[in-house]
Amino acid sequence: MKIASITSSNRGETDQILSSIASEFQAEGVALCGIVKDQSHDSAFANGCDMKVRVLPAGPIIQITQNLGAGSDACRLDPGAIATAVSTVESQSLAEADLFILNKFGPEEAAGRGFVSVIAAALEHDIPVLVGVGKASLDAFNTFAGGMAEALPADPNQIRHWYQASSDAAKVSENTT
Repeated sequence: MKIASITSSNRGETDQILSSIASEFQAEGVALCGIVKDQSHDSAFANGCDMKVRVLPAGPIIQITQNLGAGSDACRLDPGAIATAVSTVESQSLAEADLFILNKFGPEEAAGRGFVSVIAAALEHDIPVLVGVGKASLDAFNTFAGGMAEALPADPNQIRHWYQASSDAAKVSENTT
């Protein structure tokens, strides 16, 4: 099982790194599945809690937050939009993917919903999984991963190294079965 997480204390850095690495990997021919934050979307809120995600490999882009009006401090996450993103990813063939990326293991995943079934399916297909995890969800992610996840620094070179090692291990596993 190859699963890794990245966490950054710098606001937006995890999303930026995962989006960039996804673009680089795609340009190199790595077949991707999952979602990353749409970096071209500018949040209307100072805290950045207004987000669109891009379904890998080629879209669509889905708004996953809802506008609750000025001054609202409630969670803007739109469960219906998350369900749409999940079903869009699930409708793709995991068998063809080289890497699954999830921009954030968040409250939905911590509660056992969201992308947890897709992560499990990717791991069952021996597809490496790379997940962004915020500090608030770190304990839930570690419980979910059962101590099997490798914590990576927010460093694209380290992510590349992990992916290459994971990909090589998967190829060895395929050749011995």
